[in-house]
Amino acid sequence: MSGTVPYWLGPEEWLAVRLSLKVAFWAMVISLPFGIAVAYALARWQFPGKHLLNGLVHLPLILPPVVTGYLLLLAFGPYGPIGRLLDPVGLSVAFRWTGASLAAGLMGFPLMVRALRLSFELVDPGLEHAAATLGAHPVMVFLTVTLPLALPGVIAGAVLAFAKAMGEFGATITFVANIPGETQTLPSAIYAFLQVPGGEASALRLVVISIVISFTALIVSEVLSRRLAHKLRHA
Repeated sequence: MSGTVPYWLGPEEWLAVRLSLKVAFWAMVISLPFGIAVAYALARWQFPGKHLLNGLVHLPLILPPVVTGYLLLLAFGPYGPIGRLLDPVGLSVAFRWTGASLAAGLMGFPLMVRALRLSFELVDPGLEHAAATLGAHPVMVFLTVTLPLALPGVIAGAVLAFAKAMGEFGATITFVANIPGETQTLPSAIYAFLQVPGGEASALRLVVISIVISFTALIVSEVLSRRLAHKLRHA
């Protein structure tokens, strides 16, 4: 066994852990800019279709995950409208880890947006108006006033999305299947181990790892958010 593999994990188990961390990290990173933009628009702007956008953002929360995965497969699959455009340039995501990140990011997006929107709504608009009256461009107002004040919520939303991505199963397995080393994340590996005789021990180890990683992420998010909020109050 490779020296990089913990002695208490088998190679397949460790591979699933590494892949899950990779998928969850990129799901969080890629969705964060979109989450910030959508949350700010919902918190600050009035525009036609705002309620429709809010509904679409939160739709993955109420749809069965399998439905979300199937819709992704229809859109990004080899014969889907987006998949046909991406495949010739080598950007196909169906049945690849990148597709797992897409599915996981989509499922965690509503949780991210909810945390971000609440954080933006708590920022005093008077501070933004004061910066604008001093001649600051709206983009600079957002980057230097709004975003720093909302940073605790940004961190909380990002970590929530990461934790959700770590545990995503239904949409992921429907969209990218359960391919060891490519798309088999922790939930998929747990499911696979439970289908074979003698796999309960491996499944249990992965369950414990899933709980530890998710709980650690939430604790880190809470600590960082509190520290940032404390610094902002005393700045």
